[in-house]
Amino acid sequence: MNTQPHTTLASLDSRAREIFRTLVETYLETGAPVGSRTLSKGGVNLSPASIRNTLADLAAMGLLDSPHTSAGRIPTHTGLRLFVDGMMQVGELSAEDRARIERDLGQDRHSLSDALKAATGMLSGFAGGAGIVTTPKREAGVQHIDFVPLGDGKMLIVLVFDDGGVENRLTQLPAGFTPMTLDSAARFLNTRLRGKTFSEARKALAQELEVARRELDDVAATLVEGGMAAWVGSKGAEPALIVRGRANLLEDTGSAEDLERVRQLFDDLEDKKNLIQILDTASEAEGVRIFIGAESQVHSLSSSAVIAAPYHDTSRKVVGAIGVIGPARLNYARVIPMVDFTARLISQWMQTPNPSHE
Repeated sequence: MNTQPHTTLASLDSRAREIFRTLVETYLETGAPVGSRTLSKGGVNLSPASIRNTLADLAAMGLLDSPHTSAGRIPTHTGLRLFVDGMMQVGELSAEDRARIERDLGQDRHSLSDALKAATGMLSGFAGGAGIVTTPKREAGVQHIDFVPLGDGKMLIVLVFDDGGVENRLTQLPAGFTPMTLDSAARFLNTRLRGKTFSEARKALAQELEVARRELDDVAATLVEGGMAAWVGSKGAEPALIVRGRANLLEDTGSAEDLERVRQLFDDLEDKKNLIQILDTASEAEGVRIFIGAESQVHSLSSSAVIAAPYHDTSRKVVGAIGVIGPARLNYARVIPMVDFTARLISQWMQTPNPSHE
């Protein structure tokens, strides 16, 4: 296929625009290839022969493709991008949709995690794809680090944060430890790192470890390294990914190639790193961000679309993103305002007094 990604609306005359718009809208509604007769019956006031000629021109521009199983045409990802950016009309959510989303998220949610799970489940049901969201990474400062021996060569590293969160890490005690070395290592960390956020502390880790090796004995230095490793491994230190509605991704599979793509996507949903990176990119936008096919640069999403929007904390700082993964033929006009409205509701939820972030 001869794809020309620089094709613009200005490249199309009024006839080509009308045919292209009608074809894409029909395809997004039905999911099936669209032929010239369907277009002529659907409001395009031209003969099937004239429509076929224009379809051939649009295919030569890289905007349409023709599956080998049908004489009809479907938009390429380049074509979908042109339609989404230049032709699609995104309206307001219906009063019914707004009320349902507000009702789902307005129920008694005792934690941010509960609210985000509810939001992703709701988006999955509405959009027919998988709902995804990144949880905020912890930015509270550490208040206290302690080492608690448990016996059998085990110890607990206790991390207490300024926001009231407490995290524990079970690990091995170094050989030759004494109560004095435990106390010495804890005092070293608390003196230097108390009050620092994870982001701030990470910058100081290499320097502090070098200082620890010079100032402390080998056992205490090993304890300091373990304490810092526990902090780096803190489950709230980096964003996590919540996914709801994976099964919806199986509904658009019609071939072995489709099934393999979905299998790879499921692997990415488990590994999470690639999708977190995509949502991190969406977090950098002021509003809704749309990735169609290869634009995500993730192979398993090469036939899919991601629609995501950032949400904010009380200081209007972007702390995560929420969205939908689905087939490239998602109902963009409906899903885009839905994702945007849900992100704004999550932001409002975070700005209520003292929401729990556990």
